[in-house]
Amino acid sequence: MTVARFAISFDETLARAVRRAAGKQPTSTWLAEAARRRLRAEGLLGVVGQWEKEHGEMDDAELAAAAGKRRRRGRR
Repeated sequence: MTVARFAISFDETLARAVRRAAGKQPTSTWLAEAARRRLRAEGLLGVVGQWEKEHGEMDDAELAAAAGKRRRRGRR
């Protein structure tokens, strides 16, 4: 696997929070996973946006039904 390096800066409070959240894993591993989650979420929002363009916005009942299905499957 090819690896790209980044030089990034955070304010000290955020840096401490990231290090604490990373725990024993390397901070770069934790940040890479956070970036993956963010990109996945943005991709999913794009899919939902496209669906809503074609079918109209989801209403509260539809969102509640989807949340219920996720809970029953053991997801958050």
